[in-house]
Amino acid sequence: MYKGFGGMGGGNMQNLMRQAQKMQEEMLKQQQEAEEKLANTVLTASSGGGMVTVEITGAKKITAVKINPAAVDPDDVEMLEDMVLACVNEAIAKADELEKELKPNLLGGMM
Repeated sequence: MYKGFGGMGGGNMQNLMRQAQKMQEEMLKQQQEAEEKLANTVLTASSGGGMVTVEITGAKKITAVKINPAAVDPDDVEMLEDMVLACVNEAIAKADELEKELKPNLLGGMM
């Protein structure tokens, strides 16, 4: 007589399936909550001693770039470009860090 997987009865298998579904639903809920928090969290990065400021959401959407007029030197546009680049990269790094904080199990389980 066949008793299913590893000798488990049908009731045990149904319980395992319900538990797996419940865990999957909980992970989906946690992921949705983390995504919402990321979308609603604004992080700020700056460079050049505050001459350039970038705001970014945890979902990595840049919402503002602010440049102090004193940073605008027509004879040295390259320095301003470097400050903007450094600032954007710092903002993205902060968003990445927040994502790791909010989704440690979700990201680890998927990789």
